[in-house]
Amino acid sequence: MKDDYIHLFVRRPVRRSPIINRGYFARWAAIWKLLYQFLDVEKKTDGDAPIKKQILSLGAGFDTTYFQLQDEGKAPYLYVEVDFKEVTSKKAALIETYSQLRNTLGETATISREKGEVVSAHYKLVPADLRDVQQLNDIISVAGMDPSLPTFIISECVLIYLDPDSSRTIVGWASQTFTTAIFFLYEQIHPDDAFGHQMIRNLESRGCALLGIYATPTLHAKEKLFLDQGWQKSVAWDMLRVYNDFIDAQERRRIERLELFDEFEEWYMMQEHYCVAYAVNDGMGLFGDFGFVNDKSVLPS
Repeated sequence: MKDDYIHLFVRRPVRRSPIINRGYFARWAAIWKLLYQFLDVEKKTDGDAPIKKQILSLGAGFDTTYFQLQDEGKAPYLYVEVDFKEVTSKKAALIETYSQLRNTLGETATISREKGEVVSAHYKLVPADLRDVQQLNDIISVAGMDPSLPTFIISECVLIYLDPDSSRTIVGWASQTFTTAIFFLYEQIHPDDAFGHQMIRNLESRGCALLGIYATPTLHAKEKLFLDQGWQKSVAWDMLRVYNDFIDAQERRRIERLELFDEFEEWYMMQEHYCVAYAVNDGMGLFGDFGFVNDKSVLPS
């Protein structure tokens, strides 16, 4: 996990236990492998011109993915980040402060701490309340998104903190807006067992109530959330399965040698209480090979 930008957003690193670090690795590896699958789709249109793609990150916080992709030469045509204004204002200020970030955006970029906005040719930071459908619609015009382009939507521990009606509205809005898209979801499951109860208490003690977890408490419920809102396909795996069956074995062995631990029962329980779900709309027929390697479900014709 190499990130040359995170130190610009985090004042000082916090040392965490090996089991927590491995969990962070599993989350990072899962989204990046799926993100690369999306970005590497090679079907061409208009002769040899590659298909333009865009990424929409909901509740992006201080994520650095765009800057990392830019360094790798894999940034999409457009990368849009959305969060509450109090967050985007702080992020805009940091981008303006550090030349390492500012220079990545190009000379024509405009940055407004007051508005909480950053606007450049290929990166947009936009303030919005995701619970407001009109603000969701405004994102498209304000950020210059093209709903017809293949779009990767990121939601990492975001919808689970909203009320269920708001989550359903966001998922439905995305399905209706983007005909060729992937919706990536990472969040908690299984609130009703002993580990789940403790997980919820720990988060509530920090003021982080999981308002949506009882509406989608299982893998099946996560899949149903997307299918009920019009997505063509949905798949959900818990993180233990993702770690064992999707993340590259060579990477797992490397990480496991870095920090050893013997709390395997706790590791298994922790990973079984988080999941990755993704939904697919494939209007352009690009995503036949997208997803988990053992996922045999097919899109409706």
